[in-house]
Amino acid sequence: MKPFVIFPARNEAETIARCIEIAKKSKYEPEVLVVDGNSTDKTKAEAKRAGAIVIKQSQGVFPAKGIAIKDGLKEAFSLGADCIMFLDADIVNLTPKWVDLLAEPVIDNACDMSRGYYRRANYDGAVTKLVAKPLSWVFFPEVSHFNQPLSGEICATSGLFKTLIKGRDWPDGWGIDIWLLIEAAMKNYDIAEVYLGTKVHTSRQDYQRDVVRLSKMAEQVSVTIFKEAIKYKRVDNLKSLR
Repeated sequence: MKPFVIFPARNEAETIARCIEIAKKSKYEPEVLVVDGNSTDKTKAEAKRAGAIVIKQSQGVFPAKGIAIKDGLKEAFSLGADCIMFLDADIVNLTPKWVDLLAEPVIDNACDMSRGYYRRANYDGAVTKLVAKPLSWVFFPEVSHFNQPLSGEICATSGLFKTLIKGRDWPDGWGIDIWLLIEAAMKNYDIAEVYLGTKVHTSRQDYQRDVVRLSKMAEQVSVTIFKEAIKYKRVDNLKSLR
């Protein structure tokens, strides 16, 4: 089993080539695919220069991480991938060891899905702390122990992804990471969390723009969890809080 690494990317020309080159240095020698989210910079050109397969996101909207992930999965399926990994494209301190650590338990059949968790070097994970974790505790205690329910570092078998991609409620945007976690847990897949150390992203935008971005992310994550709670009849869990 060989991992297939996918980077959803939009305007990440500064980091994408290095991320691809580092991922390729994994001991598993993965294929690398970039799903370009209609970038206006040189992300696509840089990804091709670094040797990645590059496809264009199927819908010209933003935020659209869920769309990019689905597009990447479909392409990976068509290329015969049996172990698929997603990584953020803006990681400054990515190492080949991250790929190894995420892929190993899946390849060794120790779990069906591995998810990275880490210390954050330059921001505090507000959406995780104020939205994803509290709502998971209320509605889905099965996943409340995960340190990073919104982790962008995910590896799983193609069989797992093929099952989940059939879901009609697949989120288009930032709700996809928590949705994948909840759906995998509710379908009784074995999920492991892998410690990756410190994660450093590229510099954040100014405070005002960052608040706008985080507000939208918080909205999409909370809506996703509420929809899942309704789907799995977890709304009655609120009665325990009275």
